Amino acid sequence: MKIATVQTDIRLGDIDANVARLSTALRETARNGAAFVIFPECALTGYCFPSLEEGRKYAQQVPGPATQALVAVCKELGVHTVFGTVEADGERIFNTAVLAGPDGVIGTYRKVHLPYLGVDKFTTYGDRPFVVHQAGDVKVGMEICYDAAFPEESRALAILGAELIALPTNWPPGAECVAGHVLNTRAMENAVYFAACNRVGTEAGFRFIGRSRICAPNGDTLATSNGDAEEILYAEIDPAVARSKRVVRKVGEHAIDRLADRRPEMYGLLTQPHQLERPGGR
Repeated sequence: MKIATVQTDIRLGDIDANVARLSTALRETARNGAAFVIFPECALTGYCFPSLEEGRKYAQQVPGPATQALVAVCKELGVHTVFGTVEADGERIFNTAVLAGPDGVIGTYRKVHLPYLGVDKFTTYGDRPFVVHQAGDVKVGMEICYDAAFPEESRALAILGAELIALPTNWPPGAECVAGHVLNTRAMENAVYFAACNRVGTEAGFRFIGRSRICAPNGDTLATSNGDAEEILYAEIDPAVARSKRVVRKVGEHAIDRLADRRPEMYGLLTQPHQLERPGGR
């Protein structure tokens, strides 16, 4: 199957314009044969809100009018998509990724790891267990931006059966190493496809670096953007490749399986709570 990442600019707080932009891109990628399309973090709403009150003003319910507008396009085209939004849930807001397809919203993911930046200074930490969803012919796990810096999350999604990890992101300057190296490592160490879609442009003084990338289960780069211009990346993936974790390098002499060879009984330290303070006092 063919997948795509749409590296695009976003308008802060202009939800109608962002829905129109995503709808146009879905039609273009469908014409080019993509069955699964990934958009940036907070693609519906924008990201750099200066306060909780501003974030709440533009936060969207899921499902809601904006997500349903994109579901209608997915139904028209017969495709699946992942896109980001600021989600409203009572008094709380979350940085959320939405997985949608022809039959509606399939699932959502609320960002677990929050940097001190943009709306993440005000959002609530993700409060749901990691989940893998079936989207057409592929099993999808979702992360958002900073989550990729924490290998435990990608490993959990792989254990749950993810064949593709979708990462909507808003990388600013300073994230070049993540874009250029970490994604390939996450793909390789979990034997999954890993597709990151960053935004471009400038919002409230923050510039975004682009550099979206799609990686294969062996860590190879299938498609990459080297700049910060609007761009669509395409790659052919075979979910069956991500289902087989055993790598045989020489029959009878050298084989590895990074899931089966784990020693979780030795990793208890990773699950112990820490007392470190979050920047900004949260």
